[in-house]
Amino acid sequence: MNANPMKRNAFIFLLLLGFISLLSDFTHEGARSIYGPFLGLLGASALVISFTSGLGEFIGQALRIVTGYIADRTKKYWVMMFIGYSLNLLVIPLLMFVDASIWQVAILLILLERVGKGIRAPAKSALTSFTATHFGAGKSFAIQEALDQFGAFLGPLFVFLVLNLNKGSDLQGYQLAFGLLGIFAIMTLVILTIAKIKYPHPDELEGPTKTKGLRGNRAFFLYMIAIVFIAMGFIDYPVLAFHIGIATPIDVIYVPLLYSLAMGIDALAALSFGHLFDKKGIIALILSVAISIGIAPIFFLVDGTLGIILGIILWGIGMGAQESILKAVIAMMVSKEKRATAYGVFYTVFGSAWALGSLLIGVLYEVNLLYVVVFSMAMELVALITLLIYRNRLLLQPND
Repeated sequence: MNANPMKRNAFIFLLLLGFISLLSDFTHEGARSIYGPFLGLLGASALVISFTSGLGEFIGQALRIVTGYIADRTKKYWVMMFIGYSLNLLVIPLLMFVDASIWQVAILLILLERVGKGIRAPAKSALTSFTATHFGAGKSFAIQEALDQFGAFLGPLFVFLVLNLNKGSDLQGYQLAFGLLGIFAIMTLVILTIAKIKYPHPDELEGPTKTKGLRGNRAFFLYMIAIVFIAMGFIDYPVLAFHIGIATPIDVIYVPLLYSLAMGIDALAALSFGHLFDKKGIIALILSVAISIGIAPIFFLVDGTLGIILGIILWGIGMGAQESILKAVIAMMVSKEKRATAYGVFYTVFGSAWALGSLLIGVLYEVNLLYVVVFSMAMELVALITLLIYRNRLLLQPND
């Protein structure tokens, strides 16, 4: 197959993955935008909400070291995708049946949603990386991330409209929103089926590369050290949403709308920073971490609505930049035969650090809000210093 048809097929495949991401993020990010207020309405505390968020990320991320290895070992990328997406999305409409008397069930379903993501995430990242030789790793992951976050923009907006039409903050409004999101879960699985039929062997899309496996790959393991600090210091949105609901003049009904704003910014940041990564390499990630240092002090310490909105904007920039670049770096480091395994290791390290950070943030929030700010800034600053040392020692560039 000559280059042009191969590149065209890779682009179509990348778009299909993008639309799968768009619809799935419409579903689970729409739900995620109201997890905090929903759990609070059911009677959960800030510590329970933060711990659930962190534990969900830990389970979903830690599982990936196993599912990534399985994906590489069996090459059953599509099987992992179908199982993962089905669990990730189909539990969400079940939340419509949960009330305060069985609030623990909501915790279980939210955790299962993360398990589903843990099953399919390494396979999805590997599939996306197979197009990197045609477009550049930064652009491939940026396109996928932009469509992903466009769905994450529309999902919370949809939830906001549902809550607003149903007078918002009562439990029935939340339950209806979860139920309606099930429609988009089904649509995701339909597009996934089409992609599998059209591209049964997606690894054949990748051209030759000079990357290597994990054994002896010093650059990969040094990179994981920086990932730990990035994840620990980045505050999850349910905690931000909980703070908005109890400590600001903003009505809780606007929480999903603010999340929608963050996801729209996330999509734009992913495209910009993905392009920057292909041009400047790891310096793009360094810049995104530098931006993340300002999230907590602006969000929590600047009085009034302006501080909340500016904090959310910075949060969206940080999320978009990191979610596109973090995976693109690995695509440039590791061969396709071991790439799902590498993503599994990456996600496990990231998720473990995220869980620990979320737990500490929840505890610190209950003690003193200033401690949350100091902790978040300190972790991101250490991550920034680590990446600068990493760059100076290895001089990692996107075409290495």
